[in-house]
Amino acid sequence: MPAAPFGFSVTHTDGRARRGRLTTAHGVIETPAFMPVGTQGAVKAVTHEMLESLGVEILLSNTYHLYLRPGDDLIARHGGLHAFIGWPHPILTDSGGYQVFSLAARRTIGEEGAEFRSHIDGSLHLLTPEKAADIQAQLGSDIAMVLDECTAYPVERSAARRSAERTLRWAERGRSRFLSLHGRGPTVVPPGDVIVTNAGQAQFGIVQGSVYPELRTMSASATVGIGFEAYAIGGLSVGEPVDTMYDIVAHTADLLPADRPRYLMGTGTPSDLVESVARGIDMFDCVLPTRNARNGQLFTSAGRLNIKNARYADDDRPPDPSCRCYTCRTASRAYLRHLFQAREMNAATLNTLHNLHFYLDTMRRIRDAIAFGRFESFRLAFHQSFSRQPADS
Repeated sequence: MPAAPFGFSVTHTDGRARRGRLTTAHGVIETPAFMPVGTQGAVKAVTHEMLESLGVEILLSNTYHLYLRPGDDLIARHGGLHAFIGWPHPILTDSGGYQVFSLAARRTIGEEGAEFRSHIDGSLHLLTPEKAADIQAQLGSDIAMVLDECTAYPVERSAARRSAERTLRWAERGRSRFLSLHGRGPTVVPPGDVIVTNAGQAQFGIVQGSVYPELRTMSASATVGIGFEAYAIGGLSVGEPVDTMYDIVAHTADLLPADRPRYLMGTGTPSDLVESVARGIDMFDCVLPTRNARNGQLFTSAGRLNIKNARYADDDRPPDPSCRCYTCRTASRAYLRHLFQAREMNAATLNTLHNLHFYLDTMRRIRDAIAFGRFESFRLAFHQSFSRQPADS
C-alpha cells in the first residue's frame, strides 16, 4: 500500500494562533503539537504504551545518536525506525546538526560538512548534508530535518551571516539528495546504496540567522525558495533573552508559508509554548518535561514544584490537585519525594508521566481555545496561574 501523502491544513485561526491537522505516512497529528524527545528511540523512563495512553501522536528521535549507535544501516535492515522500536505512529528525526554544534571542541565545521569525534569511542566522522539525508532515509522517519549550522549566543552579525549562508548552501545540497533518494530529482541514488524505508518521508528546511531580523528574513526567503514540505525555526533557545526569542519567532513565522506547518526547534517552557503559538507556531519539541522530571521538578498548574524539597516529606496532596494524570491520581507528594530520595526508578517514571501529561494537556487546551476563539483569554489565564518561578507552596 502506498504511503499517505504529507499534508497540512489549518482548521481554525484566532489572531496569529492556528489549529490544524498534519498528515504523515504513519498518522495524523493535531496541531499545535508537542513532540516528546526519544533521543535513542525511547523516551527516557517511560514505555511506548505509556506514551500512547497519554495521547502522544508524534515522537522526536535523534539522528546523531542513532547513527552512532546502533547505526542507521542496522535499523534499515530491520525495516526502519518505526519497526525497530515498535512505534507505529509518526516520528520526526533531527539532522544531528545541534548535537554536533554542542560537541564544541570535538568538531570542526567546514563547507563540506561537520567533522566530529564520537562521544562514544572517539572515532572520526563527517556529517554532510547528503549524509544527513541518507541516514534519515534509512531511519524512515515521517519528517526528516535538513542539516543546518546552529550558532551560539551571543554571536557577531558577520559570523551569524556566514553561518546562515552556509546553512542555505547545505540546504540546497540536502534537498537535492533527498529528492534523488525518493526518485524525484535529476539523479537517482543507486539501489542498495541507501535503503529508503519510508516512501512518504517529508523534509523540513530550517531558517537560521541568530537574533538578527534581517538575517532571518534572508534565510527564510532563500529556504522557502529551495522548496521543502515545511519549515522550522532553528538557532533559538541557546541563551538569548526570552523577549528577544519571542520577537524573532514572530518575525520569522510571518515570513513562512501559511499553508505549511511551522516548527520551533528545541523550545519549550510551558510559557514559551503558549507565547509561540500566539506568534503562529504549530510544532514544538523540548527535553524540559522529561529531563526535569528525572531531576525531581514537576510542572503544575500553579508553577514548578521541586519534589525533592524537605517540605514535601509528609505532604499527602497530589503534585497538582487539578491534574487527572495517573501520577496525580495515585501518588502523593510525600511518596514521590520518598521515591526520589531513595533513587527508585519509579520516581523518574511517575514524574515523567506527570510532566508529559501537563505539556500535552496544555497543548490540548490551546487547541480547544483556538477552535472556540478564546485563545487570548486562555493565554492571559495561563500566565496568571503558571509562573516561570517554582510554585513550592
